[in-house]
Amino acid sequence: MSRSVSAKALGRSTGTERILTVLIGLLALLGGVAVLVIGAGWLGTYRGRRPLADPLALDWLARHALPSRVGALVLGVLLLWLGLWWFFRSLRPEGRPDLELDDDLVVTSSAISDAVRADAETIDGIGRARVRAVGDSDNPALRITLWLNEGTDLKRVWEQLDRTVLARARESLGVDVLPTAVRLELDTAAPQRVR
Repeated sequence: MSRSVSAKALGRSTGTERILTVLIGLLALLGGVAVLVIGAGWLGTYRGRRPLADPLALDWLARHALPSRVGALVLGVLLLWLGLWWFFRSLRPEGRPDLELDDDLVVTSSAISDAVRADAETIDGIGRARVRAVGDSDNPALRITLWLNEGTDLKRVWEQLDRTVLARARESLGVDVLPTAVRLELDTAAPQRVR
């Protein structure tokens, strides 16, 4: 599987958050560069010594009071809306897809997870498994955590997982590609008392 396909299964998409963070960072960088340029005197010798509320800027705002207030109000409302949208989008629970195979046949995400988990636990060397179906109904993905018994041949487990469990899941769900993130844990033996 390619990295971009398997990355869908690792977690919720962070593309929008990354883009917004980059844009905010660029705005902050541009603001810092503007302050540096003004402070260094590149825009005039005395420009850096003027107060923050520059009299020229205050005069311009006084001459254009109505457009300035409307612009500030629109910008404030836009920033408030953007902040609330970002906040609620980040809090939104991750999708657990129910797949509609036919008009009257719907497979729930918990049924998908339970079937894949039971199938994975039949592989020799796997003590237990946890599976979560994520994504949406058009692009389902799986997150699998496997607890391996001590001394298990990892290569054999990996081949059986891909050849049997995931192949059966793709076939059952009717998809050609099923992005899957697999996390492996070593199941520790019970502690022994020293006598």
